[in-house]
Amino acid sequence: MIYAGFIISAFITVWAAVKLSTYADVIGEQTKLGGMLAGTLLLAGATSLPEVTTSLTAVYLNNPDIAVSNVFGSNLFNILILAVFDLIYRKSHIFRSIDKSHQYAAWIGITMTAVVFLPMIVPYHFSFFSVGIEMILMVIIYLIGLWVLSRHQEPVQNEIIPPTVFNDHHKNAISLKEASYGFAAASVFTLIAGSFLTITGDAIAIATGLGSSFMGTFLIAGATSLPEVVAVLVAVQLGNHALAVGNILGSNMFNLLILALVDAALRGEAVLQAVHPVTLITILTVLLLTSTALFGMNWIKRAEQNSKWHTLPSSVIVIMYVILSYLIFIYG
Repeated sequence: MIYAGFIISAFITVWAAVKLSTYADVIGEQTKLGGMLAGTLLLAGATSLPEVTTSLTAVYLNNPDIAVSNVFGSNLFNILILAVFDLIYRKSHIFRSIDKSHQYAAWIGITMTAVVFLPMIVPYHFSFFSVGIEMILMVIIYLIGLWVLSRHQEPVQNEIIPPTVFNDHHKNAISLKEASYGFAAASVFTLIAGSFLTITGDAIAIATGLGSSFMGTFLIAGATSLPEVVAVLVAVQLGNHALAVGNILGSNMFNLLILALVDAALRGEAVLQAVHPVTLITILTVLLLTSTALFGMNWIKRAEQNSKWHTLPSSVIVIMYVILSYLIFIYG
């Protein structure tokens, strides 16, 4: 029964993600947001709703390890999504479509991750109104980052993609009002489905006897990242690579904010010091994979159009993800 509930919740999440991506694309086109900010603000926030409910539900279930490992596992899986789609659509050269704002978003995510990583290796905890100082600093970096992104967004030329199953109801046929209401409704469905994913995922973890770190990093994180998978697929099909990359980088930034909510929900207990040590490996890998993606953005942007090595960064990301999966399965 729990497996059926998990699968049904996953299907609802995927359906809602298709709607979210299409509506975010319309809003980005018909307002001043553009693809990058539509991906970083609207689509990233909405597709991260399952992570919000998952982590807060894990706190309610007194399992902060799942709450934290889900956040970092989702960020790890998101970078993998970008790499896999870059390999599948290698002729589109997804990384070549990025601009400086994407690079800034990657740097912001790396900085936020580094800020929350330090308290996990240093035995101290200072809090303000039950929220760790590092969490407050992370939120400040996020807000400053959004301001920087809003000032450095550049127009990106999208490729012309033939009509597909994902864009047969073209964005031009949807009004801004319809897109706004549709986006809100799809966000609610995503939020509800994410809650059920958490509950059934935790039940599966108990039934199988696998560690919370492994379940949070891979099964639950992978399930809650389904909206990002579909959102990126739809964005690529629409030829909006800026939206696809912005969604992944923005989701990773937004996901880290969830840790502040979790830290506050625990009421004084340092959430980052209540997790399994193997989570350190996950965080380090997030930093490494994001840095690799950032390197790929810069390198491919300067490489020749027909370079045979433009998929190398994405290939490295996939390999490192497989290695991490093995390590966490063994030691988690």
